[in-house]
Amino acid sequence: MSMSFAVPLATPAPSNRASPETIRALEERAFNAWPARQSVLQAGWVFRLSGGFTKRANSVNAIEAGAPFSGVRAAAEALYARHGLPPVFRISPLAPAAADQELADAGYTYFDPSLVMATAGLDAAQAHACVQIETTPTAAWLDGFAAANGVQAQNHAVHHAMVHAIALPCAFATLHDGAGRTIGFGLAVLERGVIGLYDIVVDPALRGRGHGSSLVRALLQWGRDVGAGSAYLQVRAVNGVAQRLYAGLGFVEVYGYHYRIPPVKA
Repeated sequence: MSMSFAVPLATPAPSNRASPETIRALEERAFNAWPARQSVLQAGWVFRLSGGFTKRANSVNAIEAGAPFSGVRAAAEALYARHGLPPVFRISPLAPAAADQELADAGYTYFDPSLVMATAGLDAAQAHACVQIETTPTAAWLDGFAAANGVQAQNHAVHHAMVHAIALPCAFATLHDGAGRTIGFGLAVLERGVIGLYDIVVDPALRGRGHGSSLVRALLQWGRDVGAGSAYLQVRAVNGVAQRLYAGLGFVEVYGYHYRIPPVKA
């Protein structure tokens, strides 16, 4: 994704020490890498809407450290109701503690804790010969990527439109086995000298054989080739296997986030 200034992130720090500047830089990149169809800004928060497809593109997020939460919940509930969507809040360290507490008191459920991991640099990595990288998504890649990530057929059009909406340079990776069959996909997005890795997925029947590492190494090599100096990704806290894979490739935890989803109405 190469209007890049090739400025790598600062050395990642554990989540309890990451600076607001580091967190905001990663949050901005993530929003740009997976754009919402519509966004509404309010007092240091952004309400993202994409027809209900994926949480991250349909959630309320703080974009300024300690942004006041007064009135934000009510405004979000009204806006999302207008669009027929549940108000989902994504709570990163930029959000004040009062926001998470107010949502908890209102019955919003803690959901899907995740980690943001990053590297301090990109070491030279030998790309796997069976990983094909393209800079524009083909129809086959879009359909395969969506299916591999469990996107239902009726949501493919929205999913494909969101991928096409990414304004930054991208790498669309496809992993083949020795017989030429497609067994995995991945996406990388370049912004300001940093690449973000998204939805690295391998055929479930073939996991644990180093295929995920091959995809990541190929995308990191692409990042080096286009001038990136570091990388980041997001991974669910329960996915210990993926975390160990990424740690082995030089990623460390920078901070965590979680969602708050509204209570089920009787």
